[in-house]
Amino acid sequence: MSQQPRPGTRQGPPTPDARGADRDDRRLDTVMNTAFIALLAGSLIRYLIKHPESPRVPWVISLSAALAVLQLAGHRLTTRAHGRGELLRLGLVVGCWVLIVLLAPSFAWCAVPLIYTGLRALPTRAAVALVAALTLLVMLAEWRLRQGIDPNLFLLPTVVAALATAVFLHMRRQADRLRDLVDDLIRTRRELAATERREGTLAERQRLSMEIHDTLAQSLSSQQMLLQAAERTWDSDPSLARGHIRTAESIAERGLAEARRFVHDLAPADLAEGGGLAQALRTLAERESTDALPIRFHLDGPPAPLPDRVQSALLRIAQGALANVREHAGATSAALTLSRLDDQIVLDIADDGIGFLPVERAPGVRGHGLAAMRARLRQLGGTLTIESAPGEGTVLSAAIPLEHPSENR
Repeated sequence: MSQQPRPGTRQGPPTPDARGADRDDRRLDTVMNTAFIALLAGSLIRYLIKHPESPRVPWVISLSAALAVLQLAGHRLTTRAHGRGELLRLGLVVGCWVLIVLLAPSFAWCAVPLIYTGLRALPTRAAVALVAALTLLVMLAEWRLRQGIDPNLFLLPTVVAALATAVFLHMRRQADRLRDLVDDLIRTRRELAATERREGTLAERQRLSMEIHDTLAQSLSSQQMLLQAAERTWDSDPSLARGHIRTAESIAERGLAEARRFVHDLAPADLAEGGGLAQALRTLAERESTDALPIRFHLDGPPAPLPDRVQSALLRIAQGALANVREHAGATSAALTLSRLDDQIVLDIADDGIGFLPVERAPGVRGHGLAAMRARLRQLGGTLTIESAPGEGTVLSAAIPLEHPSENR
């Protein structure tokens, strides 16, 4: 007999656990069907031995055959009609069993597999009522076969039916709770996956905003300033104006390279050319230097290999910091200093500009550059320190901790 879903049971695509449960159900069905057929065959043989000449023999044999067919063909009868077919089959089996017990009381113990069938196919109250009716009929059949007074005629069927019903209902409640728990776990896993996707989307948006701010936006800002300077000096000093235009052209070319690498999610263009972070910072300082704002680079200590993420983050921070110096500092000089300490790498960007009070800016106002720097460093466990005061210039320090070689073993 195949198990049919009870009313209110949630349906969905079969999972590996559900397929395993179906296999277990089929095995249990096979055991119950085998037990029923064995009890049926034993009862029939007993009846034929005890009453070979009885006129009821044809009826008993016919009903036995009908019960066997209904029990063994139960799966085919219920797969099309599902719940209705199962109830119809159960009604036919119980009806045939009642008739055969009335004709031959020795078939009474075939009710044990029927108890299981009723408990699985019916709601709890209807199943308990059916079990009680079957138990009563078994007691009446045993009474007809009695040979003297025996209290077990009433106690044994009642105890067996009560134990079977209690165990089955307990296991069904446990299965329902386990099913609910599995459903909750699946739902929680899906919600967690959705949350992770949302967080990944937000993180990617933040990364994109930082990349755009530190590359394309800074490049366009530099070009705008140079072209404005060229326009102001075009009539008075054409050679200086042409120099500004050539510098703007060079920055535009670098910006285009950055944009292409940004689209392909590659390293910054200066790092892609080789030479490491020190060479990339030196190239940046030379490219960004002008007569009005010379920028120098200093390497404190011998160059050492750094993780790609660290190099990329520090180069982006240097680009953003120099853009801030050009736009806001009013400085006459600036310097980049890269220092490799025992347990960290430090990049200092200093200028002799007007300075400011380094307070935290509120979200949404101008000042995204510092927020982007802090976000980059936070991803690497680093910190951003700003030392500045009005009229005293600014020193911005980005520090990223480095693992010792022994820690990687």
